[in-house]
Amino acid sequence: MELTADDRSVAAVPLSHVTGLIANIAALARCAGALVILPAFKAGEFLAVAEHERMSHTVIVPAMYNLCLLEHEFKARDLSAWRIGGYGGAPMPTATIERLAEKLPRLKLMNAYGATETTSPAVLMPPRYTATHSDSVGKAVPCATLAVMDEQGRELPRGEVGEIWIHGPAVVRGYWNNLEATEREIVAGFWRSGDLGSIDAEGFVRVLDRKKDMINRAGYKVYSVEVETVLAAHPGVVECAVVGTPCAILGERVHAFVVARNEALTPEILRAFCAERLSDYKTPESVTLLTDPLPRNANGKVLKRLLRQELIG
Repeated sequence: MELTADDRSVAAVPLSHVTGLIANIAALARCAGALVILPAFKAGEFLAVAEHERMSHTVIVPAMYNLCLLEHEFKARDLSAWRIGGYGGAPMPTATIERLAEKLPRLKLMNAYGATETTSPAVLMPPRYTATHSDSVGKAVPCATLAVMDEQGRELPRGEVGEIWIHGPAVVRGYWNNLEATEREIVAGFWRSGDLGSIDAEGFVRVLDRKKDMINRAGYKVYSVEVETVLAAHPGVVECAVVGTPCAILGERVHAFVVARNEALTPEILRAFCAERLSDYKTPESVTLLTDPLPRNANGKVLKRLLRQELIG
């Protein structure tokens, strides 16, 4: 990120989480920059502070960028000092990347992929590739080794989909007082991420879904991220989440939860939009339109288990 003592960052994610600790506190302490801490994220307040403090750097989740874009005062704010926008925790919709580039041409977006178990990002996206490789989370950092494994723990060739395993000095050695979890999740120094993805010939890493979130529709694999990316491209969608709903015949069916910008959006419009861009088995068969934001944890990740529970009743 090439941060220096001249950089000013705004922390809008929990500082108790690895993102806040590493991407905010440690990063700004390392370069002797300034860190302004918000007690909670509210898009309007965040933008006001960003303007007042001449914010040049921050790391937030994609949903926060979307909320900023929805603020009527976004265009009026002077955000010309903002040069680095880190994000992680979820894919950034291509439509969001394009809107940010239009409004903030100086802003360099950087995807960061990692977890508490990796202590810091294991993968970073060089800013020059963000727009052209929007389906990727970036390339492995110099101190990390990534491998894509099959169910038997055998490494798969480049381009094939499997579970992403991560190795390196930043990876934890185990789980505190939990030998069972350590033996299950740490194998030969590699941490099993639980994410399904691939690595192409150029080293770009693609994360397709959490293993537990992948939808199995009559034997066909449906990666929720792919469907969510298509839905997010619709101008009437604020945010969305795709989950599998139980089906006695097909095993699971594809269901979408969508927060709409206005009442003009209907499930039929969204299904038709997806049908033009996705295979028929990936197109949501049912859609729930919401007026309230999707349920998220303190780190901004959508709580899909709550959405599944809502479907089951």
